[in-house]
Amino acid sequence: MAQTTLSNLLHETRRFDPPADLAAAANLKADAYAAADADRLGFWAKQAERITWETPFTDVLDWSNPPFAKWYVGGKLNAAYNCLDRHVEAGNGDRVAYYFEGEPGDTRTITYSQLKDEVCQAANALIELGVKTGDRIAIYLPMIPETVVAMLACARLGAPHTVVFGGFSASALRDRITDCQAEIVITADGGNRKGKPSALKPAVDEAVKECPDVRNVLVIKRTGQDVDWTDGRDLWWDDVVGKQSTEHTAEAFDAEHPLYVMYTSGTTGKPKGILHTTGGYLVGTSYTHWSVFDIKPETDVYWTAADIGWVTGHSYIVYGPLANGTTSIMYEGTPDTPHPGRWWEIVEKYKATILYCAPTAIRTFMKVGAEIPAKSDLTSLRLIGSVGEPINPEAYVWYRDTIGGGKTPVVDTWWQTETGMIMISPLPGVTSGKPGSAMNALPGVVADVVDDAGESVPDGSGGYLVLKEPWPAMLRTIWGDDERYVDTYWSRFKGVYFAGDGAKKDEDGDLWVLGRVDDVMNVSGHRLSTTEIESALVSHPKVAEAAVVGASDVTTGQAVVAFVILRTSADGGGGDVVDELRKHVSARIGAIARPRSILVVSELPKTRSGKIMRRLLRDVAEDREVGDVSTLADDSVMGAITEGMQPARLP
Repeated sequence: MAQTTLSNLLHETRRFDPPADLAAAANLKADAYAAADADRLGFWAKQAERITWETPFTDVLDWSNPPFAKWYVGGKLNAAYNCLDRHVEAGNGDRVAYYFEGEPGDTRTITYSQLKDEVCQAANALIELGVKTGDRIAIYLPMIPETVVAMLACARLGAPHTVVFGGFSASALRDRITDCQAEIVITADGGNRKGKPSALKPAVDEAVKECPDVRNVLVIKRTGQDVDWTDGRDLWWDDVVGKQSTEHTAEAFDAEHPLYVMYTSGTTGKPKGILHTTGGYLVGTSYTHWSVFDIKPETDVYWTAADIGWVTGHSYIVYGPLANGTTSIMYEGTPDTPHPGRWWEIVEKYKATILYCAPTAIRTFMKVGAEIPAKSDLTSLRLIGSVGEPINPEAYVWYRDTIGGGKTPVVDTWWQTETGMIMISPLPGVTSGKPGSAMNALPGVVADVVDDAGESVPDGSGGYLVLKEPWPAMLRTIWGDDERYVDTYWSRFKGVYFAGDGAKKDEDGDLWVLGRVDDVMNVSGHRLSTTEIESALVSHPKVAEAAVVGASDVTTGQAVVAFVILRTSADGGGGDVVDELRKHVSARIGAIARPRSILVVSELPKTRSGKIMRRLLRDVAEDREVGDVSTLADDSVMGAITEGMQPARLP
């Protein structure tokens, strides 16, 4: 960013106060902010009381060698014990841990006792296969209960897992197995996606050709597809796990013992293995799950509609909810299979009280119209949330009105793979929600927006989003590369964490995350956020979704180029609507943000996790060869956009 601030384009005046009954019974009240500010480490010591420690910690934080943190020094615990055994011992073994809904319609109800037994069996099976504390295990599975079982079996043994999203290619899987030197791979014949089986075993077979350290591949039967088989290496999960004892005593490990490695894309092309450890991560995820979602484990039915292959799934499908003894929903398939109302049928069926999903899913539902969710009874929902990227104000309002019945609080959360836990979010019983704003750092978290010199920007200004103090669930390093860890996250501003997001403080001092600073545009000397222009477009009643990029321009340096998906109810997509949308942006946020060109498209390039790949759209806008599309959910999208862009270019 060549200048110290981002232009503050959007101004939001709408406010939504917490419902009185939720506020009165909220887990975390307004006084938590003052308590955390007065004694931050004391606050985090208090939060650690929600976890069972076999050996108590002696110090909350060792920050003597920044940026390498040690939390809950001297403490010992077991993550799987905290997620399962202690709830069973407390008499809650019959409580449902997961309602599983398969895409084809098959279901399973799994109690805490049943889940503990299956995890113990899986742990015993891994021991039989020679797994020792510290060994790494790769998990490449669909959204099925065995994915949770595999993760917790690893945690039980102190064997760090690396879960690789089932949509990744054989080469991506190979790179991750190789980087963390995994010796066991747990996979399935396939998973169900969009109404048909999607094979997984062939990718594993291809990947491990170049992974000599892998000695066994455990295969779960899910779809019944034929698989190639390597005798001695490949083993059926049921054959090995099913014969094991349901008894296994969990060993306590140091708070800093590695729990898992999760790979996130690196700008150099080599994935970054984000290392999370046990004690701080479990405290951070259980605290934020309890506070942000106001969890009442005796009565809530909680649904994070994400994939366990991403950090959202790790923190808010597995470790956070299970540590809190929560009943969760797990769904295998896509939101529109076999029809676009599937999610809402699931909410009605299980009487879900909390739903947590991505803005891209919300905008997809906006596209097809409110009449689809109106067919289902959603009145059980008392809290809804969004995750993954900033939510446009109009999508927020649609979500609150259409899914939340016009009364349900929306928690718009900001966090990252690296942070491990939610960092910035409204508190549902405290905060008057503001559409599009993540609002404030949670109690115990210290966030700020700074300029190029690292100085805090005034209200009404934008800059870089940073975290000024360590937090329990933070990444500890990049696996095998401490130097890259320091260079990537701690070198831009001395002593503070910066991972690449821009943000602004509005006139009230509330935080708005504006996406990656890589996506910021410089138009005639003004630093403009793509997020705010996209939000202006989505505020038009004909637009369901928008992606904006900056393209080189001889006059202005960069020009705004927009790609929009219209709502199903919108009429046509010709020149009239394009002109209408350009004028709309000018009216909402000023002529400086008026798009040079707008292309109406049927779909945007998205990863399987729902994130828009704006770099590919920049390639199209600047008439370059389109880059790597291997991580897209549908790689045919770019061909259609490239073809459609030709007549849409303006001189």
